[in-house]
Amino acid sequence: MSSSRWAGAITRASEDQYQLSLRCLFDERASLRRAIAKIRQRLAAPCGRRVGGVHGYRDRAERAQKRHRLEVLTARLAGVEARIEAGHPAIVVGGRRLAKSRHNLDEAGLTEAEWRQRWDAARLFLTADGETGAPYGNYTISVDPADGTVTIVLPEPLRHLANAPRGRYRLACAVTFHHRRGEWLDRVTANRAVRYDIVCDPERGRWYLDASWASPRAVQPTPDELAATGARLLGVDLNAGHLAVCVIDAHGNPVGAPVTVPTDLTGPASQRDGRLRAAITELINLTRAHGCAGLAIENLGFADARATGRETMGRGKRGKTFRRTVAGLPTARFRERLRGMAHHAGLVVVAVDPAYTSRWGSQHWQRPLQQQSKTTLVTGHHAAAVAIGRRALGYGIRRRPGVTAHDQRIVARRATGQTVPRPRAHGTTSPPRTTGTPHPGGKTCRARSDQLVLFPVSKTVRETPGTRRSASGPVHGDSADTGPLA
Repeated sequence: MSSSRWAGAITRASEDQYQLSLRCLFDERASLRRAIAKIRQRLAAPCGRRVGGVHGYRDRAERAQKRHRLEVLTARLAGVEARIEAGHPAIVVGGRRLAKSRHNLDEAGLTEAEWRQRWDAARLFLTADGETGAPYGNYTISVDPADGTVTIVLPEPLRHLANAPRGRYRLACAVTFHHRRGEWLDRVTANRAVRYDIVCDPERGRWYLDASWASPRAVQPTPDELAATGARLLGVDLNAGHLAVCVIDAHGNPVGAPVTVPTDLTGPASQRDGRLRAAITELINLTRAHGCAGLAIENLGFADARATGRETMGRGKRGKTFRRTVAGLPTARFRERLRGMAHHAGLVVVAVDPAYTSRWGSQHWQRPLQQQSKTTLVTGHHAAAVAIGRRALGYGIRRRPGVTAHDQRIVARRATGQTVPRPRAHGTTSPPRTTGTPHPGGKTCRARSDQLVLFPVSKTVRETPGTRRSASGPVHGDSADTGPLA
């Protein structure tokens, strides 16, 4: 007896939860496969020995523990694959963590009544997708921009509770949008689609109305087009506790002094997210202040390292410290927050391959940066930011000898522009060059490590004629499930 609008909201919410749970299953399967493959490699090597670059376990006791661990992971993998094959992911509406806390109320610090309020609030959702052309962009849940009154279209069994014309219910309180209110007013006055979600926060005893809408998809320029237009980029190196930043001009040269943006991500999750947004806001302000067209970051992902754990990131006190540092790097959250905030600021985000950015950056750019910025302490992270920015513009990281003098005010020498790639003749060897001699040629094929990714990325699947198509996974794809095992 419900209307199509409420039925559509229910089915879409259910389908979104199903697809999210299925993607989590695919990620878990990929993580288990990585861990199993790594343990098997180390089990194949003798204890205390190294075979083909693979270290065996320290002693027989550790080897026996890893055999037991391998059996546990194999059993978990079999269960995950069975659930994927059956298409039945485990879904707990309201959250599995909150459901488990019902059996441990004393440890959670909740009474049964308080837990029930949180459980009902987590399971309750009241949402309606907007439609262009409808009054104020949403016919089911409407917000009047003049006074902020909210009216809801009631289903047929609840029409007797209506207190407004046409079977609508007007809420007793009004709403006010403070964040991006101008954009919301532009949409509702033009009757463009706006989605509304009404949620309850039992801890604060408040109800909230969230408005959301789709942003227009603009065609982003490619990295080659950015370099051709002479645009600057802000190279950003993500580290534990801070962001190392350096401005890179169109020729791949660092401009000005490097900057360090602190990121204190300790404390509750809400505070960490706010501090991360504050750091990204500082990056956007630096980008605008230096006239940059966008930001360049590393396409970091520690999925393999986190899945294998101690097998690849060391043991003992040093390995534990390193694993804790890796776990504290918010790579995925930083990437998503930066992409969204930069898009609304009209900036481009270019993600590059992180291979050798820290090593080559420290080797080739830390000393020139320190000579250029005499009042700022330059670290290897700032040099890595230069390497990231150069790779985003399509230039190589390593500097050839004789590019710049150690002090151009004292040494009179003309810069040869060797940092800019030039056409290079193909052959077995290159003719000898001296300082001041222009390069006779250049590479026409970029190295594998210089692959570029421009956010947002559209995934394209290529199929070879005559090959069998693999089994389909989640609707939105799953990068962790593709490719060979680590």
